[in-house]
Amino acid sequence: MSENVKPKKAVIIGAGIAGIAAAIRLRIQGFDVEVFEQNNYPGGKLSDFKLGEYRFDAGPSLFTQPENIHDLFTLANENISDYFSYEQMPVSCNYFFEDGTVVNAYSNNLAFANELNEKLGEPTQNTLNFLKQSENIYNNIGTLFIKNSLHKLSTLLQPAIFSAIKYTRLKYLFKSMNRLHEEQFQSPKTVQLFNRYATYNGSNPYKAPSMLTMIPHLEHNQGSFYPKGGMISITNALYQLALNKGVTFHFNKKVSKIVEKDKKVVGLEIAHENVYADIVISNMDVYFTYKHLLNDERTANKVLKQERSSSAYIFYWGIRKNFSQLTLHNIFFTADYQTEFHHLFNTGNVYEDPTVYINITSKCEPGIQAPDGKENWFVMVNAPANKGQNWEAYGQIYKKAILNKLSSMLGDNIADLIEEEHVLTPATIEQKTASYMGSLYGTSSNSKLAAFMRHPNFSNQLKGLYFVGGSVHPGGGIPLCLNSAKIVADLIKKDF
Repeated sequence: MSENVKPKKAVIIGAGIAGIAAAIRLRIQGFDVEVFEQNNYPGGKLSDFKLGEYRFDAGPSLFTQPENIHDLFTLANENISDYFSYEQMPVSCNYFFEDGTVVNAYSNNLAFANELNEKLGEPTQNTLNFLKQSENIYNNIGTLFIKNSLHKLSTLLQPAIFSAIKYTRLKYLFKSMNRLHEEQFQSPKTVQLFNRYATYNGSNPYKAPSMLTMIPHLEHNQGSFYPKGGMISITNALYQLALNKGVTFHFNKKVSKIVEKDKKVVGLEIAHENVYADIVISNMDVYFTYKHLLNDERTANKVLKQERSSSAYIFYWGIRKNFSQLTLHNIFFTADYQTEFHHLFNTGNVYEDPTVYINITSKCEPGIQAPDGKENWFVMVNAPANKGQNWEAYGQIYKKAILNKLSSMLGDNIADLIEEEHVLTPATIEQKTASYMGSLYGTSSNSKLAAFMRHPNFSNQLKGLYFVGGSVHPGGGIPLCLNSAKIVADLIKKDF
């Protein structure tokens, strides 16, 4: 670049994981990049905190596809090991059923298939066939849509689109995940186990298309991992990389308006002052972006036509005991999964026998994540999106149900073991992360065309405005958010 040519400037609203990744990519492309974050820390949902001697990851707890992070360090010509390290987990999850059955989901597929055969009577070949099918769907269809904008003609003209169309089966669009699972597995428990993958993007397996059966591929065929230091180490590594590359971060800075002129963005308004830029990227929920920053009620209401994803009610508990039967990820199933999802998406009410997820990072780093002989429990139940429910009352119902279930299944009085407690509700998730209605993944994938209905990564009305994060294409979760940053960086490279 000539010394007389001033580099273009990009401003990013929100220092969530997608916003940081986009900042890194644009900085490497040569842009001056500034990130404005309303909180006093980076990471958005991917943050952490301490309760006494216990440390907790506040949000996402599953780490898959580390290659998405490797790509950023390779692009930046930096050694990832200087910033970040992780290990593959030998067991991806332990599953506990109401009748006392416990299934260990081994990372080795044959061992996992044999486990399902031994514990559930599921023929080994059924599981192996299903996981191979999951891999094929992901490789032949999923990667095309996850790594490209669905709203650009160039994507539809790629040779890979014809391969994807050729591979697509009607059953992947018109059958629900649950229906396909019932056809492919003999054991109802196996069906329930794989139905839970709909929750990875906040959806309902009894409605969501069976195309989502590609999700288990990420965990079972590619593997699940533990980042040393907990999930916060992902945020810390990318934040430090961004700083080292020259990205500027401004914390405790709430953006009040996206400034536009002649159908083009020209910057941001923050505390009644303008920050000018050639490009604006919003890592804020797309609904709030239109409603509050663009004062565009009409477009905001269009976003509302899509069903919101589920939210979560989370208890962070410091437990003064070590449970040898638990691992990093643990699921305690409800006896009636379908009724639970009915409450999540149809009634919006609390369900009194919820499925319980427990994440315990002290299993991987005892004495560091929690004191010796103790455990840090991240206890989550899926909850309806926030519509003004009485979450304090719901929390009492959830807590009683969780304690009853865990005490019964683990054979101990869990309430007596809780030393520390913090609670996160759908309402506080909305407040802290600007996720409309507290929806963890923006919109659900319950409709057949949900993937195509997600908001694009760019604006059709305003030149220079782009979107990243879980509320836009390709969706929520760390891998998809990182892919949204790559999609936007590629779009900007073509546009500028």
